[in-house]
Amino acid sequence: MPVVLAAASRGLKAFRDAFSARAVLVGCLGSVLLVLGSLTPAYLPRVSPLTRAMASYGLAGVEWTWIGTVITMAGLALMLEFWLRVRPARRESRGQPQLRHWAVLAIVAAPMLVAPPIFSHDAYSYAAQGWLLHNDLNPYLVGPGILPGQFADQVAWVWRDTPAPYGPLALRMNHWLIVLVGFDPYWSTVIMRLPALIGVGMIGWCVPRIAGRFGINPAAASWFVLANPIVIIDFVGGAHNDALMMGLALLGIWVTARWRTWWWGAVVVGVGASIKQPALFVAVVLPFITHAWTSWRLRPLAIAAGRAIASLAISVAVFVLLSIVTGLGFGWINAVDVPGRVTTPSPFTLIGQGIEYLLNLSGIDQGGDTAVTVMRLLGLLVCLIGIVVLAVRHIGRRPLHFVCWGLLLVAFCFPALHSWYLLWGGVLFPMTRPSSRRLRIAIIITAVLLGYEAMVFAVRNGTWLLALLLLWAIWESVKAHELTQNWEAKAPQESLAES
Repeated sequence: MPVVLAAASRGLKAFRDAFSARAVLVGCLGSVLLVLGSLTPAYLPRVSPLTRAMASYGLAGVEWTWIGTVITMAGLALMLEFWLRVRPARRESRGQPQLRHWAVLAIVAAPMLVAPPIFSHDAYSYAAQGWLLHNDLNPYLVGPGILPGQFADQVAWVWRDTPAPYGPLALRMNHWLIVLVGFDPYWSTVIMRLPALIGVGMIGWCVPRIAGRFGINPAAASWFVLANPIVIIDFVGGAHNDALMMGLALLGIWVTARWRTWWWGAVVVGVGASIKQPALFVAVVLPFITHAWTSWRLRPLAIAAGRAIASLAISVAVFVLLSIVTGLGFGWINAVDVPGRVTTPSPFTLIGQGIEYLLNLSGIDQGGDTAVTVMRLLGLLVCLIGIVVLAVRHIGRRPLHFVCWGLLLVAFCFPALHSWYLLWGGVLFPMTRPSSRRLRIAIIITAVLLGYEAMVFAVRNGTWLLALLLLWAIWESVKAHELTQNWEAKAPQESLAES
């Protein structure tokens, strides 16, 4: 009992400290504004009960669209400002006490818990896929549009006829959750935030512990990840299942580091892969966390390769087992390319579109998409070569570097790129001990992603000019802060391998 009371006392103190910080209140206000701004035609389906309620109060016209967009822009600007203000180095320089970032996250993210999905329609797809399963239809074979009704109506039209690309456990959870809320279309979507919250909880628990294990400042690592506006907006607000995938992947890393048993870590990562397949990338590096590889001689190389293959095999075996247990089998194989079936901005896709535009103008490939296809294939080739280079440079002695940069490379090079894809590697970015220059780049990229989210939102609302004001505000906010941070832990714990 004394232990429980002591823990409760520390928790209450953490919340009091967070509430007393003006920057946290700024972030909370930003979150509230984002929730209000989400109640606009850009992301709120016509069949939503909120849509009908707002229409009854005269909040569904052009005026509200403009007001909602302004509110959203202000919310995004405040979220970025909050993140930069609670940076540990900044608080130290001002003589302010450090904050528990799990408490900061809880306060700032709380307004989003009952809001509709923010900046994404994916949660509506999750609910519709659960509805397909309830009607004995396989989401790997058919899209939500095969069952006309409120579930399908909530899904973005570009995804209504596409199968699900997610892992079998994710789809089965979608089914359980819609049953839990009594098949209400709107609340079925809102409750899709529950797996994401569990994932965020795992991330929040694992990040400081992994950081401390490898001599990284836990406070700095927690700040970069848990207070990051993209994490809060996409993982909590957007309810993306990527949060649970990465939570399980980080838990696998922690299990490996804590108990020096990479095979149990591989089991956990396999469960994460059954949510979303990119988690398998992590399985390969788990043995290197406990057994550094430093020699290119045949025997050490063979042992290192054997461990990596064995770890991947264990994760795949768990994934296969869950595919069978859930009753969904391996239909995901035929649906793995679904994200690329719809034209989504990504570096190589955009280059291909630019080339294709020039080819169309010249009449060489009128109406075709040859250049887009070629550039996407080139992106996959660049990704493969880059992973090999990263493996040679980092996997042996700095496995967390390899995971971070490798997952970021995968996100950049694949045909579809969304801001939450960058969080695959982004949650491990502090583990690379980034220099001030790399930190500044990461912060600028975060700001750019916020600006991109704003632009997409404003375009969908027909108010894209307002996004330009946000871009200016974001630029001014970034310029106003000295973007440095000490990543070294004051009392580093045992490092299992150089990370």
